[in-house]
Formats: sequence, C-alpha cells, structure tokens
Amino acid sequence: MFAPTRSLITGASSGLGAEFARQLAARGSSLVLAARRTDRLEALAAELPVDVQVVTIDLAAPEAGQRLFEAAGPVDLLVNNAGFGTHGALVDEHPDRLAQEIALNVAAVVDATRAFLPPMYERGSGAVVNVASTAAFQPIPGMAVYGASKAFVLSFSEAMWAEARGHGVKVTALAPGATATEFFDVVGTNQAAVGRPQTAQQVVATALRALDRRSTPPHVVSGAGNAFAAWGTRLVPKRVLAPMAGRLIGFGG
Repeated sequence: MFAPTRSLITGASSGLGAEFARQLAARGSSLVLAARRTDRLEALAAELPVDVQVVTIDLAAPEAGQRLFEAAGPVDLLVNNAGFGTHGALVDEHPDRLAQEIALNVAAVVDATRAFLPPMYERGSGAVVNVASTAAFQPIPGMAVYGASKAFVLSFSEAMWAEARGHGVKVTALAPGATATEFFDVVGTNQAAVGRPQTAQQVVATALRALDRRSTPPHVVSGAGNAFAAWGTRLVPKRVLAPMAGRLIGFGG
C-alpha cells in the first residue's frame, strides 16, 4: 500500500481535495492543505487525526507553485487538485475569468509539479497526482477552455510519467467523470454533469489504488462507465464527437 509520510493537496477546502485529505490521513500521512479559504482548511484540519499544515494561497497567481514549495517544503505526495470550470459560449465568457481558469487548471499544475519534483528525484521516491477529467478525452463546445485545460493536464501528466519513472517517482492523471462535489455549483449549471455521478470517496479511492500498484499507470479513469466512454472517444470522428459532446452538456451552439 502506498503510504506517504507527508502529502500536499491543493484545492483542499472542499470536494475531492478534502476527501484526499481524509483518505490520506487514514493512511497515516501528515498533510499540507492549500487553498484560498483559510476557515475551511482549518475546519478540515481540526477533524483529522494527523499533523496538518494550512497554507492559504491563490494558486492562480503567478509563480504560485514555487511559493507553495517555499511555504511547505518537500513532500512525498503532491496532489494537484485545484481547478474549476466554466459553461457557455466562449464569446460570452469574461476574459479575466478565462485567464483565471487557465492559470489555475494549467499553469499552477506545471508550476507546482516543477517545484516539488526535484527533491523527489533526489530521494528516488515520491508521487504526483494531477486531477484531470473525462472532459480531457474530447473537445467540448460550451466548455471549450475547461476541456482543453484538462486535456493539457492529461497530456502533461502522461509525459511526466515517462520522465519521472526512471527516478523512482510515480506520476498519474486522475480523470473523474461527474462527481458529487461543489464543482457544478461553481460552473453554474448541472447540465454539465454527464452520466451517473460518483462520490468523492469513490474517485479518491481510484487514485490511491493506482498509486498502490507497483506500476502506476499514466492515467486512471474513475468508474467503469466513464472509462468505457473515454476509451470510445478515440473511435468517433471529431466532426461528430465535438457537437455530440456539446449537446450532452446542454450546449446547442
């Protein structure tokens, strides 16, 4: 069983981040919880039976990953979980909101991974989990930036899996489908919830099982139905797949 001594989780104030904290604490890992909402982080820390460091940080800010490393120091497991989505036509979205989405979903993942990997390489052990999405497997009209950002996370993680394995470090992308968290409250609609939602407990357990494996895969999709759907996207031409994906999330173009 993968049992890190110290784990850092971004976006830990709710949803998958909070559940990662609970399940890793159950494995005996001390924790660094990072997010913007200090009150929620402290409330979560109070319920966990392990040592917890709270770091209040805006991960969408420039060089957030390096500043996070300076605050937390080396860890055995980095979970890049922070992120959000938007729903609607690109031309109707505010540019500042899109820039924040890209900064948090893409730049922060790269910056934090770059900051925390070197000590892992030096030790010859450690792991990084980057939270992607089943949205990564096809273009999604109506959630174009979110889908593209998660496609980046998937590709980036698979490349890092290949780079890191020679250093004894595990890297994988976790791709959940619809999950019962606050995600869709932030998106502003439940239309984007395609398929039967999983619980946060199920999704996090999928990630930890992947880390438990001697050979952790480059990515893991949570849920058999989601895995089948993600695999099936490679069989459908993009000219058919893209409009279909848009209709599934309630976007008619």
